[in-house]
Amino acid sequence: MLALSAGLPAVASAQLVRATDGYVDILRPPDLAIAFLEGGPFPLAREGRRWNGAGISVQTEPAAGGMPVRIEAPETPLLRLHLRWRAAVPERWRILNDQWERSYGDLEWRGVVGERILPWYFLAFDGRATHGYGVAAGASCFAFWQADPAGISLWLDLRNGGSAVRLGPRTLEAAVVRVRRGAADESAFRSAQRFCRQLCSQPRLPSGPVYGGNNWYYAYGRNCSAAAIERDASLMGELAPSGPNRPFMVIDDGWSPTNTAGPWERGNAGFPDMAGLAAAMKRQGVRPGIWLRPLCTTAEVPSTDRLRPRAGARNATLDPSLPETLETVRQDIGRMASWGFELIKHDYTSFDLLGRWGSSMGADLTETGWHFANRSRTTAEIALALYRAIREAAGDAVVIGCNTFGHLSAGLFELQRTGDDTSGRDFHRTRRMGVNTLAFRGPQHRAFFDLDADCAPVTPQLPWDLAARWLDLVARSGTALFVSPDPAAVNAESKEAIRRAFAAAAQVRDLAEPLDWLDTTTPGRWRIDGRTVEYDWYGGEGASPFPR
Repeated sequence: MLALSAGLPAVASAQLVRATDGYVDILRPPDLAIAFLEGGPFPLAREGRRWNGAGISVQTEPAAGGMPVRIEAPETPLLRLHLRWRAAVPERWRILNDQWERSYGDLEWRGVVGERILPWYFLAFDGRATHGYGVAAGASCFAFWQADPAGISLWLDLRNGGSAVRLGPRTLEAAVVRVRRGAADESAFRSAQRFCRQLCSQPRLPSGPVYGGNNWYYAYGRNCSAAAIERDASLMGELAPSGPNRPFMVIDDGWSPTNTAGPWERGNAGFPDMAGLAAAMKRQGVRPGIWLRPLCTTAEVPSTDRLRPRAGARNATLDPSLPETLETVRQDIGRMASWGFELIKHDYTSFDLLGRWGSSMGADLTETGWHFANRSRTTAEIALALYRAIREAAGDAVVIGCNTFGHLSAGLFELQRTGDDTSGRDFHRTRRMGVNTLAFRGPQHRAFFDLDADCAPVTPQLPWDLAARWLDLVARSGTALFVSPDPAAVNAESKEAIRRAFAAAAQVRDLAEPLDWLDTTTPGRWRIDGRTVEYDWYGGEGASPFPR
């Protein structure tokens, strides 16, 4: 748990920097810096634009493009750094959070809540304009913000796993602080888009709109086979519009010898020839895609190569701080590209790295006490090295991250699953997860990567009127569309709806804008193609009080 900074002097309100027209300027050296060491918090002493003490030096040098935070700690193991700007934060601010990895229906505008964790960046709406505060994508640490009436805090988690990092003689550029002052003539959504573009200067984007199918939300990894995938591929090819932008068909979990775990060297009995299957899918007029969980395996792995080994655990989680793990990942990804798969979906890396889902990471991120084999790099640096290895090995294939740290993926992967799973069994989950992430992470689309708010399932378990609304919104949103049609639910009506959806999704479109996102977590009014479209997400029964 984070230790409290007890004994620090109180700050009189007269000392606070006042906001100007609702904007708080923090592009200046902070007023307070506290290093968190293995023995507890240690307030650093300010010397110009440096903060020193306990063998640690922190430099904060504002520049036109932001303010890099550079840290030297050659002999001092370091856990965290807390930077604080004293300022009179406007009480009228409404604040939008981001999340560590996927969102979980938990993105929303709220008033000022001092203890609220704001991973990576936040937006502040002052009633007229929307201002942005964040760290640039690709940071070398995990960063979160807090805002309260007396100031703004930035916490940099510099740990190696759940233990202190040992930086040695190098200087770590932990993060680059970036801010944007909004304008009164911008909507909050447009301000958010422009700020996200400021956080990632070079996104890696697909060559055209991405759409197609994924078999997960009707198969759920069971009764999968090459024959079933060829059937799905045939349907995708049939319903897609003509032209060079062909749909993808993604084989999700269920093709490998052990579900949700490698080795990823071959398919199971239902998938005897992966290269042959990819070629057959191409003959159906689709681009083949495939799923894997790169850090989990049932292979024999030395205990020294495992993360957080558990007695009796069947699967091993590989330690990506080791060169041999990165080489294994490169071989697996490269093998799939050599089979002919043109989209590679990698999953679970945030859970496998930290042992928690993003919804329960909070300020701690992971359990304390454990560390990677290589203790000289931060967890964020280790994650970045893993993501770069995946990117390099994939070659020309499109890469989509799922359960990955989006702020670290930006600029590396063309696509990002930005929310937790939708559902082929319970539309309440699709409404809560899918609509929320499409609305509130929409500003990241084409700023960090192309956004995938997750599949539009078409199954007998879902009310068709509600499922059709989600399909329609995603198709016309300008973001990636993947459908997951159960053969038992494919009929003339659903086929025609998918055909229309594919025709819309295959074109370059302006991003749909949620018009009521300041007031609800599930926006129902959207600006699409220049006009207002309304969706009823609740139907006759309303929201379920028993989320699944």
